[in-house]
Parts: sequence; C-alpha cells; structure tokens
Amino acid sequence: MQAKNIHNNSLPLIQSYFKGRTDIPLIEQTIGQYLDGIVDNYPEHPAIVVNHQNIRLTYKEYQQQINQLAMGLLSIGVKPGDRVGIWSPNNIEWCLTQFATAKIGAIMVCINPAYRPSELKYALNSVECSTLITADEFKSSNYIDMLNELAPELKNANAGNLDLKALPHLKNIIRIGERPTAGMYCFSDIMQRATDAHKLELDAISATLKADQDINIQFTSGTTGNPKGATLSHKNILNNGFLMAQAMKLTHLDKLCIPVPLYHCFGMVLGNLVCISKGATAVFPGDSFDPKTTLDVVEKEHCTALHGVPTMFIAELELKNFADYDLSSLRTGVMAGSTCPEEVMRKVQTLMHMKEVVIGYGQTECSPINNVTETDSPLEKQVTTVGRALAHTEVKIIDELGDIQKIGVPGEVCSRGAGIMRCYWNDEEKTNATIDEHGWLHSGDLGVMDEHGFVAIVGRIKDMIIRGGENIYPREIEEVLYTYPGIQDAAIFGISDEKYGEEVCAWIQPKEDAVLDEDAIRDFLKDKLAYFKVPKHIRFVDEYPMTVTGKLQKFKMREQMQELLNEKAFS
Repeated sequence: MQAKNIHNNSLPLIQSYFKGRTDIPLIEQTIGQYLDGIVDNYPEHPAIVVNHQNIRLTYKEYQQQINQLAMGLLSIGVKPGDRVGIWSPNNIEWCLTQFATAKIGAIMVCINPAYRPSELKYALNSVECSTLITADEFKSSNYIDMLNELAPELKNANAGNLDLKALPHLKNIIRIGERPTAGMYCFSDIMQRATDAHKLELDAISATLKADQDINIQFTSGTTGNPKGATLSHKNILNNGFLMAQAMKLTHLDKLCIPVPLYHCFGMVLGNLVCISKGATAVFPGDSFDPKTTLDVVEKEHCTALHGVPTMFIAELELKNFADYDLSSLRTGVMAGSTCPEEVMRKVQTLMHMKEVVIGYGQTECSPINNVTETDSPLEKQVTTVGRALAHTEVKIIDELGDIQKIGVPGEVCSRGAGIMRCYWNDEEKTNATIDEHGWLHSGDLGVMDEHGFVAIVGRIKDMIIRGGENIYPREIEEVLYTYPGIQDAAIFGISDEKYGEEVCAWIQPKEDAVLDEDAIRDFLKDKLAYFKVPKHIRFVDEYPMTVTGKLQKFKMREQMQELLNEKAFS
C-alpha cells in the first residue's frame, strides 16, 4: 500500500496512517507454555491476591491449582476445541478457568454476569458450549435459579450426563462453591479429580497446541440484536497483554489492582495476561467494582498500578475521604472503555500519583487494544488523544470510499495487526462485513489523526451507546420493546450523562388507545436484558423525526431530548 512508505516516526505524516513499532518480538508460545516459563523464573513470587476471598498464591501455587483444574476438566470429557462458558463475577475460580482452559486447548467463552436467562441461552447455544462454570449468585442474579428456569430437567439430572431441551449442547455444569446441586458438579470436586493418567494426558495435549489456535470467545453486541462471538487466539490476547505491559513499563515487581470485570477483555487481557506476561502480581479487590474497597486494597497492598474506566476513577476521586488514602505507591495503569474527560485524566496523574497512566483504545475484536498513549509523549497528547498504534499494529483513518484521509480530516478508524480476531464465531457474513479482504478491521468509530500519528476519537458511525464502559447497541433493546403489549414502535439512542458518559434513552410510540407506564416497561425489560441496557429516560411520542426516505433521525431525537432534560434541570 502506498501509505506504508510515508511513515517515519521522526517525520510528519502526510496521510492518516501510522504503523506501531516492530522491534519488540512477538510471543509465539501458547498461554500455557508461556505461563510455565514465568513460573520457572518466579516460582515464589506472588502471582495473585483475591482480597474478597482472602486468597494469596505464589506463581508455583497458582500453576499447581491451574493444572488441577485443567486435569479435572479433562476428567469430565472436556477436549481441545470444546467451548467452556464462564458465568461469574471476579473470583479465583474465574482466573483458574482462564488458564486451565488455555492449558487444554479448550475455548473459554466469557459470559456477562448481568445476563438474563434468554441472553444466557443465546450465548451458550450460539457457540455450542459443552460445559458451563457458574457462580451461584451475584447481586440480584440467582444463577442457579435462572439455569433451572431455562432447563427444568436439571432437578432430576445427573451431573455430567445432561440432556437439556433448551441447551442441547450443554453436557456439564460446574457450580462454584460447595453446595450440592442437582445436575451439577461442584467446582471443588472437579479440582480433586486429577490422576496420573490425567497428568500424562495434559502433557500430551500441551505438546500439540499452537499459538494461533482459538482460545477465547468474547461476545460483542450486534446491531441486529444478537451478540457476536469475537474469536481470539493465544497469540492475539497474550501479545496484546504483553505489549500493553510494555507500554506501562511493567516488571515482575509491579502489583496491578484490577477492579474491572474479568468477562471483558479489560480484566482478562489487560489484567490477568498483562500480569503473567511480566510475572507481576494481579490484585483483585472485590467481586465487582466498589470505589472504597478499591482504594483500601491499593493502599493495603501497595499497588503500583490501577485499572479502570473513567467512571471508576471519577467515583474514586469523589470519595469524601479520598485525601485520607495513601496512594503514593501508584505509578501506572490503564484507563479505557470510553472517552476520558481531560480534567479527570489530569487528576488521576496528579492526585492519584499515576503519572505513567496510559489510555488504551480499541475493541474486543482487537484483543482489545490497537492504540495506546505513551508515558513519555507530551502531556497534551496523553490527555486529549488515545495515543498511537500499538506495537505490531497499523492504524489508518479512511473516508467513505475506503481511501486514506489526509491528516486532520475525520474518518473511520481501521486497524490491522497481531491483535485482530480471526472471525466472529460461525458467522462468515458478519466477519466479512467487519474485516476486509486486506485484513483491516473496520471499527465504526470516527477518528482524526495528527501529523505524528496520534488519534482522537470524535464520534461513532454506528449508533452504539457506551454507558460506563459497556457497549450497548440500540437494536437489541428495540427488539425486546417491540414484544411489549401496547408499543407500536421504539427508538433507542444515547443521551449524554455526567456519571456514565452516556445513558440509554427510549422514545416509544404507543399503539392507538394504549396506556403505557414507564415503570412497568422498565420492570419488563429488567427480566429480559442486562441492567445497564434498561433505559434511564423514556418518552412517549406520537411520531419520530424522519428523513424523506423514511429513515429515523436519531440525532434530532437526541437534540430534542437533551433540550428537554436541560429545561427540567433548570426549572
């Protein structure tokens, strides 16, 4: 491509194309092989601290438990290539599952802890999960009850021999905890099933695994209402973790506090894999984010790094006793998930001592980072852009025709490189619509590149809503609203929000003579959708602003709604 010859780090760019550094060799091992090498180098070094479970493991102890789980999974028939779902908040069991599945070449499927039964059913069936590891409950979700609702046959079933009408591919359910449950194994029992024969089997499998094999499926919301399974390899996610560790200047002496969820690439890759890539210590403050607990643990463990989406950092900074915390051990971390307000970034660098915090930008399909800020770049670039292309990654900005834009002109952000997923699981059509014939992944985001390769994200081509780091696609919510009695039509869009960046807003057209109630609609949605997808704002309207060709003009709805909310705020 013509643009490849124009880039030189020391010369101003002419076109919006930048190639990250290539002098850092990529890791060509599997996650299991690489982890074993780290254990050999740092056997007695602390690997993981799980505060809420009072667990502390050295790398040698961590490896031993990972291998126990890997062999336990083999004992119930899990094979390389099988899909193993994990439906749980942050805990040691989640972390063990991540590495144990990698050791046996099974594909771990990350399932959002906020999913309701219909969302869980779709996720398990779409990728044909043979095994599900589940927590018992989390917040208002009782996972065991939801599974029994989906599959009433469980109450009379034997563990390991499931035949469930609604979940035809699911053969094993492993529940975290000790309580016996009909049709399910206990996680602790699986950990005790290993024999010498399983050890030989584990070693034999490890020798056959390759770095470019699929190892993880992450669901991303789709515009059609159904999530897509981004399929990632050992090489994708291990290298993304390693290259981000390089950007953070991480070493084995660092302790990274991880309050972000593991089911996201943020926790799983930028947390766990960042740490093992250097032999650093992963510290989990709680099963989910709490600002006070997070800062308590940072202070107690003398963490040197802290992750979060902007709303998390805002919540920490706004604690009434924030000034009482000794955060002087902090140095770095990753802020990602949504655009960070400049003022917040400056406070994180000064008040939280995180002078080397980096902003990461990308998407699940990139494993997840393709752009990152640099700790030695000008402060202005660190707080107003998402940095430059990650090592072994190319980034370009294109126009509607696919041509590279001139410097400073907005266009779609595209990336190509070591982190790009192979496909959406079993969906060639959607894969081809996202990754073009030259291997470029089209983000749907609008960005502007400057003459030195720094990118600022200015908007989105797709109508995606980002609420506190959660990606929400309107069509999914609209499809559910269409099933509600009395609703003629529904339009979902994002509205700006100080706390979460954006909130979900619904404009609903009632059927003639229908009487609709906001709270009743929200209660209906709460049983069908994850909590963060339920609209905060609902407005009943007679008609929508439309183009002459009949297309909805959501930008006009957004403007009108913003005006209404502003009037309410000042009335």
